[in-house]
Amino acid sequence: MDISKNQLTPITPDEQQARQWAMFLHLSQLAGYVIPLFGLIAPIVIWQTKKAEYPILDEHGKAVVNWIISELIYAVICSILLLVVIGFPLLMVLGILAVVFPIIGGIKANNGELWHYPMTINIIK
Repeated sequence: MDISKNQLTPITPDEQQARQWAMFLHLSQLAGYVIPLFGLIAPIVIWQTKKAEYPILDEHGKAVVNWIISELIYAVICSILLLVVIGFPLLMVLGILAVVFPIIGGIKANNGELWHYPMTINIIK
């Protein structure tokens, strides 16, 4: 039986675990909507505790933390812009992106891809 070149290679259980943890890392940002500040703390805890076990989580963790820092910077800027009214729609857009980006990142991570969040300031390299 010939194996075609387009056939997908099977995923090892270890790789599947790494993908799931990467997905949890991205989606854990949404926990802040249930428990205040947990969306900031949970991704960092997952990243720091699991990156030695699953080295791919290091890159995902950097992407998530850079987005969190960027999101906080953008929120401060939008808050200042509330004085000139433009801050209201910008905060709404930022709120939507704060939900959509982690979901996209989680889906991509579960597929084995690293997704760099758009508009992210790369502070941690």
